Parts: sequence; C-alpha cells; structure tokens
Amino acid sequence: MPDPRSSPPAAARRERILSIIEERGFAKVAQLSQLFDISEVTVRSDLDALAEAHAVHRVHGGAVAGSGAVIVGRHGSLERAFEHSMLAGQQEKARIGREAASLVQSHQAIVLDVGTTTTAIASALLDRDDLQGVVVITNALNIALLLEPVIPRFTVVVTGGTVRPLQHSLVDPLAGVVFDRIRADLAFIGCSGVHAVSGVTNVNLPEADLKRRMLEASARCIVVADSSKLGITQLSRVAPIDEIDTLITGVEADASELGLLAATGLRIVLAR
Repeated sequence: MPDPRSSPPAAARRERILSIIEERGFAKVAQLSQLFDISEVTVRSDLDALAEAHAVHRVHGGAVAGSGAVIVGRHGSLERAFEHSMLAGQQEKARIGREAASLVQSHQAIVLDVGTTTTAIASALLDRDDLQGVVVITNALNIALLLEPVIPRFTVVVTGGTVRPLQHSLVDPLAGVVFDRIRADLAFIGCSGVHAVSGVTNVNLPEADLKRRMLEASARCIVVADSSKLGITQLSRVAPIDEIDTLITGVEADASELGLLAATGLRIVLAR
C-alpha cells in the first residue's frame, strides 16, 4: 500500500481506511489519525461516511468491518459485495462507462470483466442503437443478463466456471478455457488498484488470474477505474502499466497520481 501520508483526497483516503479496517478487522480513530497524519475529527467524519454506506460498523473509539458489506475469499482476503460497491461513486462510474462504451464499434468482439464500473459500460452499450454485430464475452452473470435485451443485435458469450458468492462472477476452474479459443478486439478490465510502480492490481486472486487471461486474448486492453483506485496497490498483480493501452478514470482523480501514471507513458482518458 502506498504511503498514507501522501495526503490523498477524501474519497481515496476513505478507500484506504476501508482497506485497513477490512484487513485488520478493526481500527482505532487515534491509530488512523496518526497513520494518515490527519485530525481525529477528520477520521471520525471518514468513518461516519463509511458507516452510512454500510461499509463499516462504528464502535466506541473506531470502526469494525461491516459483516454484510464484505466477504472472505479463499486466501483470507476481504472484499466488498457487488451491491455495496455499486453505492460508491455511481455518477463517476456512469461517466466512465459511457466513455468506454464510445470506443466500441460494430462487429467488434469485446471482453467485459466483472465489476461495477464494467457494468456501467454494459449499461451504456444498451444505449448504443448504432451498434450491430458486437460480440461480448464476459465472466459476469449480471452483465450477461443486463445485455439480454440487445440479443440478437449483440451476441453475448458467458465464460462458464465457478460462481463466486456475492460478486456474480465466474472464475476457474473452466472460466479461463474460453480465452484460449478467442481473440477479442478490446478488453475492458476492472481492478482494485492502479499504481505507477505496482501496476494494475486486484484484491481477489482468482479474479486477478482471469483478468490476465483476458488481457492475453485481446488486441487492446483498457482499464476502467474510478478515482479512488488510483495510487492503490492490492494483493494480486494483474499487469504492469506498460501492458495497458489506456486508463479511463474520472475527472475527480488526484492530479499527482495522474502525473505519476502519465509519466510512465500510459494514455489516460478523463471521463467528464
């Protein structure tokens, strides 16, 4: 995880605070104040905001991980359920989704990764009446169902595999087999963190493995990440920055983080 003292904006700071609480199970106000070099009043405000979003439970002196907002993975990692993640940054994700969907052309094959931001792409594709013959390959059950109304104008291919609880995603065994047999024009990949040095990372190992397979099967890779993901490093590496063609994020993104990413040569598109 990057140095918390880099004074991230409120949204990114709260994302980091949530990651700490989910990792440790509990965090004290005084500890977070010292760690982030902010006042205890600001910490309490952040914790109250996270509690209102049902991400944590407030307790005397701090906060604990919200039992209904996270799930425990096979490797002990904690992550928020899909429906909870949908509550965060909805407007920003919708703009990112529209920007990403504008890149799709008729008769292309695209990969849509699991996630709330890629779901926003699927929603934006529903409004693209000009598109014909698009093939969408996805490991997200919710995205497949969302796109059902545009069949047969679109062809929707679901990878198969093992269902991950609360994420509506399909992972190995079997989910990756389809990517050995296709070549897509575009892959839209979601993630838990984008860092200039650490690259694109994800909190969940099985999903990260499948994201790498998606990249290998696609001519171009576009990472979609809301501003809270920038500067963050998570457990499992998906790809180094130089393997990513474009990052689409929101105008809310921290300027210093954008500068570090741009210095790597990464093309960055800000969704307005």
